Amino acid sequence: MRRLGWAVGLAVVLCAGMGWAAALPLQKPPAPSGNGWRDSTMEGYRQHLAKLGTLVEACAKARNKEACDPKQVGPDDRVPWTVNGHAEQRMIRLAWLRNLLLSAQTPDKPDAEFEAKKKAAEKKDEGVTPATTGELLKDAEQRLKDDAAESEGGAAKPVDWAVERATLGRVLAGKEFRGLKGETASDKFLEKLSRWLNSLFAGVSKLRITAPWLGRTIVVGFVVVVCVGLVWGLLQFERRWRVRLVPEGEGAAAGAPSARDWQKWLEDARRAAAEGRWREAIHFVYWAAISRLEQKRLWPADKARTPREYLALVGEEDGRRAGLTQLTRSFERTWYGGRAASQSEYENAEALATALIGQGGGAGNGASSGAGSGIGGAR
Repeated sequence: MRRLGWAVGLAVVLCAGMGWAAALPLQKPPAPSGNGWRDSTMEGYRQHLAKLGTLVEACAKARNKEACDPKQVGPDDRVPWTVNGHAEQRMIRLAWLRNLLLSAQTPDKPDAEFEAKKKAAEKKDEGVTPATTGELLKDAEQRLKDDAAESEGGAAKPVDWAVERATLGRVLAGKEFRGLKGETASDKFLEKLSRWLNSLFAGVSKLRITAPWLGRTIVVGFVVVVCVGLVWGLLQFERRWRVRLVPEGEGAAAGAPSARDWQKWLEDARRAAAEGRWREAIHFVYWAAISRLEQKRLWPADKARTPREYLALVGEEDGRRAGLTQLTRSFERTWYGGRAASQSEYENAEALATALIGQGGGAGNGASSGAGSGIGGAR
């Protein structure tokens, strides 16, 4: 119990810390560094493309670290662009060129070795072979020229789809794609869920910027709901399993039903039934079932607990709950409600109690019948 109290206390402290952090004023994110991207005019973008073309050409000739230094590429460009009369800001990313220059620092392998690998790849992969770095540098030069032509407003070079398919085939022929599999239905669902969550939290983030108090309220409310659910779950866990926190060596509390062996209760019930005292017989048979369940440590012994409280201690998923519910109702109607009982009602109650006792297991630990007589009279 003490450990569980510490766990609940720790959960409350953590949740309070999360709420306090969420309530802090929102700080603006730092501006991108010069190595990330830069706003550029269309003319500046064209000049950048010209420099990159010169850089790729020099790298293709020298093929060393100095000529193929990726830092010479510079930051990405964000340029104003007009598409179908609609102005927008387009981000021109150059990570592909930096990666290419990095791999171009090492010259291609000798032709004889490459040709041997090419023939092996053609035989294994049906003619699809990876391109050399030199070929990729030539493709990069052409790509930069096409980008420059597109920035001038002229028509870009028509796309040769056969070449594009062949290039894509060479890329997919790499060993890193050998085990590539198609997207499954679960992958699609998780992707949609991820996008929805990202859009949700992105919306909250924007809301915190435009209306800080409202966005902060939403975040704090979410944290509070999570924390309340966590504390509630811990309390339910404690309620359902607290019987395990009672030391096994402790005996039954004085005056508790289990202080008297369940077999004594059952003998009293059958003796009362033989004399036609059905109401008392149901009373005794009920406490026989309670005594047996208590001896099996379904709950801690307590002399002050009511029938409804006993029933509340049995979990919804416990198979004994339904039988104990019927037996409790029969006992309450006849004993506390003052209704006259019949033989059929007693027989039904005894059947329910016998089933509960049978589910409980073997004989209990027992106590003196004299102590139990006082219990029976008090209840």
